[in-house]
Amino acid sequence: MGVTVLVVGGAGYIGSHMVKALLETSHDVVILDDLSRGHRDLVSGGTFIQGSAHDADLLDRLFTDHRIDAVMHFAAHSQVGESVTAPLIYYRNNIAATVELIDAMVRHHVRRFIFSSTAAVYGEPETTPITEAHPLHPANPYGVTKKTVERMLADCDTAHGIKSICLRYFNAAGADESGRIGERHDPETHLIPLVLKVATGERENINIFGTDYPTPDGTCLRDYIHVSDLARAHLLALEVLLNNGDSTRYNLGNSKGYSVREVITLARRITGHSIPVKETGRRAGDPAVLVAGSEKIRKELNWRPRYENLKTIIETAWQWHRTEASRLSA
Repeated sequence: MGVTVLVVGGAGYIGSHMVKALLETSHDVVILDDLSRGHRDLVSGGTFIQGSAHDADLLDRLFTDHRIDAVMHFAAHSQVGESVTAPLIYYRNNIAATVELIDAMVRHHVRRFIFSSTAAVYGEPETTPITEAHPLHPANPYGVTKKTVERMLADCDTAHGIKSICLRYFNAAGADESGRIGERHDPETHLIPLVLKVATGERENINIFGTDYPTPDGTCLRDYIHVSDLARAHLLALEVLLNNGDSTRYNLGNSKGYSVREVITLARRITGHSIPVKETGRRAGDPAVLVAGSEKIRKELNWRPRYENLKTIIETAWQWHRTEASRLSA
């Protein structure tokens, strides 16, 4: 039997895929998004409310009007570089707004929370693959805000009985196989969409930042996970909390690293475009290797990614970005 889930940030990239997955599994969905970075046309159904988690009065009305069984939070700002140059935006949106949201949950006796966290809580990796036991030393304000919310949720479990599952993503990528929803950021900072925007003619070339890393081809290795596999992990986490499971944390990745050059080579093959490259120096703070150890969620929740192959991930993204390019040129 379905329950009612509040998806905060449900008009964003990952949030919109979550809304679709919840609706397809017969849950009722209420979406809260201020559309400052989300897009109304990516929301595939449910009850949409435009507004911010900063608005305590709006939250009270929302929780009063809808019998919310669980909350999923995707409304954080997530650009590492921006968090360094404009940290107060990140502390205000990622922490202060989450305080308001959890405070409203306490007032309205909602006790299940699933949090979109990040591998950025780990900082520079001491060991690879990174497991949940790795020390948390975030290297930028974005990672600090996520670590802070994770700690806040642990404290709220002790004080208020709010059970939470924090899902630490590595690199979300790809798009729903329908081609109807996908990744739309402005500015775009993620490698796969940037590479594909060269193929659609929206960019002239792709930059490779650093070619002298201690990796097989000299470029950084990253772990990519399909956005629909992320959504499935949230469904499993929801099932745990609905069955009175305890608070916990899980990494989400494919546990396999792909280099920047490998991504570009595959994208050339899939798109048929030459995708010119410009090689430049390293960016500050870019670790050579970021690969997830996801054994915990595989073992405890029997989660298995359906899109482990990078080729499939890029193919679904390419389908979406061709559609987006057509929309923009119309």
